[in-house]
Amino acid sequence: MSVDRSRLASIIESLIFVSDEPLAIRRIRNILEGVPAGEIDEAISFLKNKYSDFNNGIRLEEVAEGYQFRTAPENVEWVKMLVEYRPTRLSKAAMETLAIIAYNQPCTKVDVEAVRGVESSSPVSVLLEKNLINILGRKEAVGRPLIYGTTKEFLETFNLKDLDDLPTLKEISESEVMDTDQFNSELARTMLEQRQSTDDPNQDKGSFQSETLDDPSKLKDQDDDTSN
Repeated sequence: MSVDRSRLASIIESLIFVSDEPLAIRRIRNILEGVPAGEIDEAISFLKNKYSDFNNGIRLEEVAEGYQFRTAPENVEWVKMLVEYRPTRLSKAAMETLAIIAYNQPCTKVDVEAVRGVESSSPVSVLLEKNLINILGRKEAVGRPLIYGTTKEFLETFNLKDLDDLPTLKEISESEVMDTDQFNSELARTMLEQRQSTDDPNQDKGSFQSETLDDPSKLKDQDDDTSN
């Protein structure tokens, strides 16, 4: 199907609007086959500028390695009056575990426990259930423990473009409150505490793409067996 270049921005706008998850740039390029990448990037930049005005109730955000329309944070209290809002709730143990995995992935449960100083099977299970982390495979070590990493759901929940968008130790320490909500602020403080307690606080978080295995539940069961 040929693409009317004069309507390119409008077409991309519609694609992002109807997508039920952040729409990856590669997906947009696949749909608009034949349109140069540069033209697509220009159209997206045009849309981002269009929705960047403070008076707009909708913003075009780059999140979870894709693009998604989101309500303006200034209007959140009004939106809650229409839409039932159920923020993700995590215990302190789960928050600590998530922070450790986010900054040190790929890592094992043993790695998490080395930082926390306590057994961490329960918070790991909670994070798996909420799809904030997933199983990436097994480490080539004694017992072949499971390796964990964060998911796209994690990026979307915390409004992160990708893992490189995670706040640095310096950024967290200089900010008393993050821009999103109290939940993100709690995670930020937890991340700060965990980063300060690691052996190498200057370690780079790196860039890491998490991938879901075909049947991670089987691996989880095996891991539970080996940890007992």
